[in-house]
Amino acid sequence: MTDICYPSCEQPQTRRGQERRLALLLCATDLFLEKGYDAVSLDDIVNHAGGSKTSIYKYFGNKEGLFTAICDYRREVFFNGVCLPYTSEQISLRNYLNKTLQRFYKHIILPENIAFMRMFTEQTQKDAQLANYFYDKCASNIQNTIAFALEHAHSNNEIFCSHPHFSATMYFGILRDVEWRILMGLNIPEDDNEIFDYIDYSVELFLKAHQKV
Repeated sequence: MTDICYPSCEQPQTRRGQERRLALLLCATDLFLEKGYDAVSLDDIVNHAGGSKTSIYKYFGNKEGLFTAICDYRREVFFNGVCLPYTSEQISLRNYLNKTLQRFYKHIILPENIAFMRMFTEQTQKDAQLANYFYDKCASNIQNTIAFALEHAHSNNEIFCSHPHFSATMYFGILRDVEWRILMGLNIPEDDNEIFDYIDYSVELFLKAHQKV
């Protein structure tokens, strides 16, 4: 896990130190989600997690560094659970694209993820550096994984995709309306099958747009 622009931070060298760092990170996450970022102080975090503020300064630099580390942690968990590497020998491109969006949808509808994304969106409005950092680390990272899959399929003459990064951006746009509805608290279909049917329909059109001529 890499924190953003806090060179004074230390990575724990012992298992106990790693467990301590993770405990502070998880405790701060719970408090931020419960009360909001601005309403939580370092003293609040220490009072709940135990220890002293020295550990926070040592491992995260400051409150902003702690929040960045939380975002990094959640990004890694989210990315590892959603966008898996593409292996054409094990799964067809169509199934891969379908399953990826299905996993993405199942993650973004989790109440904790909704609450975190709302808080994250609010904080990035105040910090352009944080916004750019996580766009590169998260959105671009996920899109690059899909772009690689499309480029691989293009090389194997399965599809025609001259601009895989453009196409990857288009692909994730399939769920953009659903994302916005979730973040704004609007209703979404209660039955996952309706969303999955929509995903299947959209992926089919997406692949038709990339058919070899």
